[in-house]
Amino acid sequence: MMASKNNVDWIEALDEELQKTQQEIVKDISQTSQKKIDFTRTLLADIWRIWLRFNRINITFKMEPDPYSFLRFKSYPNEWELKEDGEVDYGALNHISLIDVSPVQNRTGDSLKVLFYPKDGETYIKMIFEFCEGEHYYKLAGWKRIFVQYILYEAPLKKAKLDDIHDIMGDVVKTWYESHLRKNRDIIIDHIRSKYVKGEEFPQ
Repeated sequence: MMASKNNVDWIEALDEELQKTQQEIVKDISQTSQKKIDFTRTLLADIWRIWLRFNRINITFKMEPDPYSFLRFKSYPNEWELKEDGEVDYGALNHISLIDVSPVQNRTGDSLKVLFYPKDGETYIKMIFEFCEGEHYYKLAGWKRIFVQYILYEAPLKKAKLDDIHDIMGDVVKTWYESHLRKNRDIIIDHIRSKYVKGEEFPQ
C-alpha cells in the first residue's frame, strides 16, 4: 500500500522540524561550551592576579586548581601566561577557589569560589564566599567547624555577564583586602552577611 501524498508531506515537514531542532540544540550547546571555556580562562587569570596582590602583603592564600596546572611561569610568581586550550581542558573545569590559609583570627578556610554545575538541563555559574562561623559539638563526631556559604552571584551560564561577576568580585576582594590590612576579620564577615544571601551551611 502506497503512502498518500499528504502523509509523505507530513513526514517530510516533521523531519525538517526535527532537523532544525537538532541544529539549534547543537549550536546552543556549542556556544555554551565555548562561553564556559572563555569564562574559565578569564576567571582563572583574574583570581591568580588577586592571589598575587595578597601575596605582596604577605598574606598566605592558596588557589585551586594548582596554578602550575594552567599557568606557564617565566619567573614565579609574577611572570606568567595561561596555557593553551590544547594543554588544559578548560571546559572540564568546574571549580575555582581562592582560599585563605592564614592561621590568625580563624581565617583558615575563608574562600572565594566559582562553581559551574548542571541545573534544569542548563549549565549554571555560581560565585560564593565561604567561611567558618564557629564550632559545634556532635555527640558521635565530636567538635566540628561549621562553614556557611553566601551566594554572591548565580545565573544560567548563557545569560551570565562577566562585567557583573567582576563588579561583585571587586566588591568582595576590596573588603577582604582591607580586613587583612586592618587585621580585623569582622570587616569581611560583616560585609558578606549584610550584603549577600546566605546559602548552605555544613560541618567540616
